Parts: sequence; C-alpha cells; structure tokens
Amino acid sequence: MIRIEKIQIPTLPTQKPRRLYIYLPRDYEKTDRRYPVLYMFDGHNVFYDSHATYGKSWGMKEYLEKSRRRLILVAVECNHEGDSRLSEYSPWDFTWRGKLAFTGHGKDTMDWIVDELKPRIDREYRTLPDRAHTLIAGSSMGGLMSLYAAVAYNDTFSRAAALSPSLVVGGRRMEALIRAHALIHPTRIYMDMGSGEAGKHVEMLTGLFRTAGQLTRAGALVDARVAPDAMHCEAAWEQRVPVFMDYLLEE
Repeated sequence: MIRIEKIQIPTLPTQKPRRLYIYLPRDYEKTDRRYPVLYMFDGHNVFYDSHATYGKSWGMKEYLEKSRRRLILVAVECNHEGDSRLSEYSPWDFTWRGKLAFTGHGKDTMDWIVDELKPRIDREYRTLPDRAHTLIAGSSMGGLMSLYAAVAYNDTFSRAAALSPSLVVGGRRMEALIRAHALIHPTRIYMDMGSGEAGKHVEMLTGLFRTAGQLTRAGALVDARVAPDAMHCEAAWEQRVPVFMDYLLEE
C-alpha cells in the first residue's frame, strides 16, 4: 500500500506543494507489529515509472513485496523548479563548473526531515522510532545527502545508502565533516558508483574510496563498491537495490 499526499516544507524557499509517498507493508492493517523506517530522497523516482523524471523508477514497491522486507518507506519529492533540487540537496554553498552559484539548503532539508517529518511519521504510524531502525538512502545529490545525514545526524540514522553520491559538490567539505565526527556504533553505510558513469574521471572513484576510508576511520561499517558498466540513472540504481538493502538490514 502506498499513500500519496501533498505537503509543503516551510523552511525551504519554495512553498509549491510536493508529493510525500508512504509505503506500508502488506500486513500493516492486519497486525499490531511495528516497523523500521527507510527515508528516501527524490520520492517521485522511487515507486512509479509514470512519476519518475526520466520515465524509470527504482521499483521499490515491487522489490519490497517480492523480498518480503517488512518496513515502512517514506519518500519526499524534490523541488523541480529550475536547479532548485541542487540547492535543496546540498549541505553547502557551491559553484558548478565555475559558472553557477548555488546556496546550499541541505541542512534546512535535513532539519525538516528530522524535526518535523520523522516525528509525524512516528506519531501516525507504527514505527520502530529508535536510531537502530531508522535508515536513509538516495542517489546522486540524494546520495550526497544520505552521507551527510549519516554523519551530521548520526544520532538519528544508523544506516545509510549513497548510490553514485555527488561528492564533487562542496569540494572536500564532506571529508572535513567526517573528520569532525566520531560516529556512534553501529553505523552501517553502503556507497557505490558505476564504472560507466565514472568513465575516465578517475578522481571520482578515488574520492569515493577516500571518503569510504574516512568513514571507516570514524567508526562506520562501510561497503564501498564499483558497479561494472553501470551508468548514472534509475535503471542502474534499481539493479543495486537488493545489494544495498541486504547490507543495510544485515544484523
């Protein structure tokens, strides 16, 4: 069952309504069981091809039903106005290709998720609200935000998946953030990148594994991988769903 509603995020510049997707396990109405919660970025790309930006979703509903994973999945649509997504999903101000300057509203986005959205989900649904059962995941800029959440909001999220994270945004500030934090045990993080998207840009892969090493030194359990020939798209990320979910939910 997927519930869809329109919401606003008061702390972000735009007040244009966006979709909030809430997936509930098949047995939700039949039991009094409580469930872990996975929060995901780019919610419009998570469930439905017809809602996805490029016509292809992650297929999370089909995966969860086929795998019989019992969890609640909460996914928030991004702002589609111009390049606003880049600002909402960046913890830092940054310049893109030396031309366009963006104001980072990633902290505002995460403060809203942690202080407003999560308490509401915990009130309205039978969740396991503790850190051990609160996960976060995303790709590209959403992958950057998932890493940011796992470090800067480590008392809320114990597990994170960052697929093809945009680590080039903000220069080396993610690495500085990690150095400044000792992570709570256990913190479990999955990171990857497709060899097809990295191409000849060896520095992208170097940055991925350098960040993974820093996370390990900070106390996280990290699985960092290169997906052979995979490109930067939802179809490629869908193929890795079973991989990162198995890792995040491993006990």
